[in-house]
Amino acid sequence: MHNALGTDRIAVDEHEVTAALVEARPPDAARFADLMTKARQMHGLDRHEVAELTTTTDPAQIEELFETAAEIKQRIYGNRVVLFAPLYISNECVANCLYCPFRVDNELCQRRTLSRDEVAGEVRWLIDHGYKRLLLVYGGHPRNDVQHMINDVHTVYTTKFEGGEIRRVNINAAPLSNEDFIRLKPAGIGTYQVFQETYHRQTYEYMHPSGHKANYDWRITVWDRCFPAGIDDMGLGVLFGLYDWRWDLLALLDHARYLDTTYGVGPHTISVPRLEPAFNTPIAANPPAAVSDEDFKKLVAIIRVAVPYTGMILSTRETPEMRRECMRLGVSQISAGSRTSPGGYTEANPDEEDARQFEVGDHRPLDEVMCDLCVQGYLPSFCTACYRSGRTGREFMALAKPGEIHHFCLPNALLTFREYLLDYASPETRRAGEDIIREHLGQIETEAVRRETEARLARLDAGERDVYF
Repeated sequence: MHNALGTDRIAVDEHEVTAALVEARPPDAARFADLMTKARQMHGLDRHEVAELTTTTDPAQIEELFETAAEIKQRIYGNRVVLFAPLYISNECVANCLYCPFRVDNELCQRRTLSRDEVAGEVRWLIDHGYKRLLLVYGGHPRNDVQHMINDVHTVYTTKFEGGEIRRVNINAAPLSNEDFIRLKPAGIGTYQVFQETYHRQTYEYMHPSGHKANYDWRITVWDRCFPAGIDDMGLGVLFGLYDWRWDLLALLDHARYLDTTYGVGPHTISVPRLEPAFNTPIAANPPAAVSDEDFKKLVAIIRVAVPYTGMILSTRETPEMRRECMRLGVSQISAGSRTSPGGYTEANPDEEDARQFEVGDHRPLDEVMCDLCVQGYLPSFCTACYRSGRTGREFMALAKPGEIHHFCLPNALLTFREYLLDYASPETRRAGEDIIREHLGQIETEAVRRETEARLARLDAGERDVYF
């Protein structure tokens, strides 16, 4: 198979992934200790090392894996947790993904694509509740073309409400051509997300029997068109539950390694959605390769030790309890208060079953999630400074891989969180949040940076907004 660069280099070699799993054996105590020592060096693990980790069932080893993942996450991301909301623009789709209620054959799905005025209305609602970061989600339909995306991004950025605004827009949509990515770049998006869903070709072909998404090769080579177009923050993901989680995990990490070695930029984010029940979608209700809670936590920890620099995203598919556990193990970004249908934030009966993409496991509103994060000792963040300061792609990787990104992230997290507390928080969240700010101010290592952060916090208290490093 030739990729978009016209070479024979491929992102994932299925035979090598299968061979690694066939050859893998549970590590003995000495071997496991060596793997954890290497992981703590934060240079990642290779395919065969990851395969070994997936085979361990020893409770003591699993606990040490969890502790190592937690340690690595602390060294790179600290207690910061970035929050965002998905904004579903359209559930119209010509693909026929068997696990998705938006599939073209699901005639019971109530289809809708938001107008620009409706997008603006949703954005005003989100701004009014304190959000600063959005993920625009599109169904795979010809009307959701690149010009539609550009128009929507413009609408989001130009919509203001009572002094607030959205400061970063990411996109989750079908793969584009290189020419379309070039057109999209000036719109000012952050990360472009395309999940392979499953890397196992035979399973992929079964799950995508018709429509544009049936083309496995076009999907897996998306980054060979995206990165040369100048969009250098890429979001990978697997929909765990379609095929053996161990196989898909190894393939996902191979894909991340391919990007890093080919472009010098690994995935900005890796998302780990699990297949959840969805309207009139039997496969979603009965996953062909269901992932247990224990295995799910293990795969989250393995991703963190194998790709230490990446941002890990966990959606509201998971329950509050599972999200708390996974944040300790490596997750650094979460959605909150999510609605998974077009118009779901502003309408009287949000998230009607026949219009949403999946059943939400965490129904808490943003402020409740923020308060809970503080109680757990986390520092909520709406930081968007890297994108607006040009710290993307290779520059971001140069800071993230050695763990230096926290020199920017911690002060900016404090500033964006204080802004939320001043403008949107409930009294309970404000009390808990001020304690968290005081605690984390003391964690800024450089005295000059700490003093400057305190000065900028004072500027926020005086009424200034959108202050960042």
